[in-house]
Amino acid sequence: MPAKENRLLRVGVLGCGPIAQAAHFESCTKARNAELYAICDVADDLRDRMAATHAPRRSYNDYSAMLADPDLEAVVIATSDAFHVPAALMALQAGKHVLCEKPLAVSIEEAESLRSVVAGSGLTLQVGHMKRYDAGLQAAKSFIDGEMGQLVALKAWYCDNTHRYAMTDAVQPLMVTSKNARKPSENPKADLDRYYMLAHGSHLVDTARYFAGEIVAVDARLLNRAGIRCWFVDVEFANGVLGHLDLTVAVRMDWHEGFQIYGEQGSVLGKTYNPWYYKSSEVDIFKESDGATHRVLGADGHFYRRQMEGFADTILNGTPQSGADIEDGIASVRAMVAIAQSARTGQPVNLADVSGAL
Repeated sequence: MPAKENRLLRVGVLGCGPIAQAAHFESCTKARNAELYAICDVADDLRDRMAATHAPRRSYNDYSAMLADPDLEAVVIATSDAFHVPAALMALQAGKHVLCEKPLAVSIEEAESLRSVVAGSGLTLQVGHMKRYDAGLQAAKSFIDGEMGQLVALKAWYCDNTHRYAMTDAVQPLMVTSKNARKPSENPKADLDRYYMLAHGSHLVDTARYFAGEIVAVDARLLNRAGIRCWFVDVEFANGVLGHLDLTVAVRMDWHEGFQIYGEQGSVLGKTYNPWYYKSSEVDIFKESDGATHRVLGADGHFYRRQMEGFADTILNGTPQSGADIEDGIASVRAMVAIAQSARTGQPVNLADVSGAL
């Protein structure tokens, strides 16, 4: 755990559900430049339990009251997807910086409604694509940007597995629930095609964009067979790079996530682990210049804490934003909508032509 700096960003977490319990409370507490200043949830029993466990300075059952606290500087939005944009708008209008869980929104229009508000506020809005803080992915990105030369092709895959809950239950804290928790009007899991794309596809799309840049068109197929949903997506990047994405839920094997990248002066092969192991990706970077393969150790694999530290550095020190910004969040939603549309119609889709929700 890094030593605390003198100046700490005072962060409030909205929502005391699973993602807050598994990631955000601990990240605020452990971050070198942030503190868990406040928590907020309408479920009194859940919030009181979390307050007793994590000891924030303030505890609120009303989001407006938390935002009215003059000492609060930033919020983490750790709610259901449907609440992300309304909660982000309220925070920005209250003068608070925002770290919003992914996906930013559930429709393109909803995501884009934040653009002008963020621009006019002068505040930081970051989307919680925490894989950008995986040391293995960062090493790959550095090689692509600095030494690879022309990027030629990218293949990436994200395959959840049937044994995932047995794996995560062994490493995550005991999840506390409440019958009083606020739920969206519609069950997010009622449409599993949509749910899996938002929950898992958002990671895959952002990883592809992180490495290869803007996506301009997709050609997607979806097969639902034997209880397995498999999306194969051919991707056209603005820079001409060839791309292929594989989103499969759930494979009958170990967690299977990673990427292969081919370029003018080398190649990259990456294996990414179940995120709750907090283990950096194993990324082998082959450099044509020396005929050798290089791998960063990535001893610090707490990418949720690293994400919080990057967010706080931007706010406190003016460091350029290293995580996904508002435009990344919008682009991710747009790509997912395009993939869903292409899979339904069986036709390629240009991202510039899509609108609506998944």
